[in-house]
Amino acid sequence: MDFEFTREQLMFKREVVRFAKKEIVPRVQDFDLKHQFDFESFRKLGAFGILGMHLPEAYGGEGADVITTVLAGEALGEAGVDGGLTLAYGAHSFLCADTLYRHGTEAHRKKYLPGLCSGEQIGCMGLSEPDAGSDVAAMTTTAEKRGDSYVLNGNKMWITNGPIADVAVVYAKTDPEQKHAGISAFIVEKGTPGFTAGNPLIKMGVRTSQTSELIFNNCEIPAENLLGQEGEGFLYAMQTVEWDRSALLAPFVGSTTFLLKKCADYARGRVQFGRPIGRFQAIKHKLADIRIFGEAARGLVYRIAWCKDLGKPLNHLEAAVAKLFVGDWSLAVTNDAVMLHGGYGYTHEFDVERIFRDCRLAPIGGGTSEIQKMIISKLM
Repeated sequence: MDFEFTREQLMFKREVVRFAKKEIVPRVQDFDLKHQFDFESFRKLGAFGILGMHLPEAYGGEGADVITTVLAGEALGEAGVDGGLTLAYGAHSFLCADTLYRHGTEAHRKKYLPGLCSGEQIGCMGLSEPDAGSDVAAMTTTAEKRGDSYVLNGNKMWITNGPIADVAVVYAKTDPEQKHAGISAFIVEKGTPGFTAGNPLIKMGVRTSQTSELIFNNCEIPAENLLGQEGEGFLYAMQTVEWDRSALLAPFVGSTTFLLKKCADYARGRVQFGRPIGRFQAIKHKLADIRIFGEAARGLVYRIAWCKDLGKPLNHLEAAVAKLFVGDWSLAVTNDAVMLHGGYGYTHEFDVERIFRDCRLAPIGGGTSEIQKMIISKLM
């Protein structure tokens, strides 16, 4: 594995950091405080080329490789972009747009991808349900074939971008008697009769990300809205794991660099007992732990991106290790960052409070840490 980035990649990363610091970061705290999605910043991500970075230029993308795409996500976190916006970007670009590109028809690609790449439209993925999160095969949402249409019935839950999405990739059972083999994927557009989104959920963290339930009540869609073949939906959903364990984790890695700088600056400036607190061994150890976590997480995440660029089959054990490590170990270092800041770290004015809340999602979303341990122990 080559651990060196090209000169062009490093220049690109610096440009993303500069862009984000200027155009997005000044708005972060305000939108987080109001629990609002920042449509303006999202569209700026599209104009910069980040939303469709890995997709072909023919559909409005940039045609970038996976490592460069991951580098962009890391740069957003390093600049200080909040976890809510980066989560919305990840669900939009990788869980929705990439699935449409890989399994949709040419007509699907031409119809949906340009708007998703520009940010004029917002995408989401509907997989989890109120009683089917980690156990995907337990989903009860159905899609019944009736002539030239499918009729969807059921509910989805915890859907990132749900309340604001213009297009959704929705998984439903076309053969309820089957388990994983009975799941298919569909395109459902906003405004389709029988399709509604619930009210945004009030969450501990990633507050600018809008999350809700999706409700399907005799929702009729054209048969051509089927993605790929019937019964292959579970495979499509599992393919998103490649992105979930690389590009979707990248902003967490970048936020560690941002966090370390914030903590180091505070440790140099905060004086107690006649000297900066950064001179105390306990504080030095906290800073070292943040750096260690960042380096280890970066290696795991880029290894998956590297394998994906080479076309290697994804090792689900490696993916589970990356997800588990970033999820669980981020809790300790973000907690240390709050503690290092003392009472100030508990206030909204300091970014460490927001990062602490945002990172709490990492061991839950996209497959809990307990599920990752099951995968790791099984594959060993």
